[in-house]
Amino acid sequence: MKLCFATNNSHKLEEVRQAIKNFQIVSLNDINCFEELPETRDTLEGNSLQKAEYVFDNYKVPCFADDTGLDVDALNGAPGVYSARYAGPQRNADDNIDLLLKNLHGQSNRDARFRTVISLVGLQPSPLFFEGI
Repeated sequence: MKLCFATNNSHKLEEVRQAIKNFQIVSLNDINCFEELPETRDTLEGNSLQKAEYVFDNYKVPCFADDTGLDVDALNGAPGVYSARYAGPQRNADDNIDLLLKNLHGQSNRDARFRTVISLVGLQPSPLFFEGI
């Protein structure tokens, strides 16, 4: 059975293909999905679900999608869902790091964690969610 992973990141795709052998894992390119997937929700769960539903609704292929954020205790969980665009829409990693370090200036607690949420749609009547920290 074909299952789309809502990514064009070849490294992520290969890792998933190695881990999941019971499905034919295909990428967005493989199903001719070339548009930017929406990520307009304010939670990791919302964004991953939005992407997976978009692919399933428009391409009729069961799909899973992920969203990841960095949760920093001293910043009340920020940048969280906005991690990739923390310093602006240009999505520049160096700018994001610089802003994060600036915002952490003077903070002694720098505990943080990456959190990933995966949403799976099209195999069950309701979406399934998986979380890793």
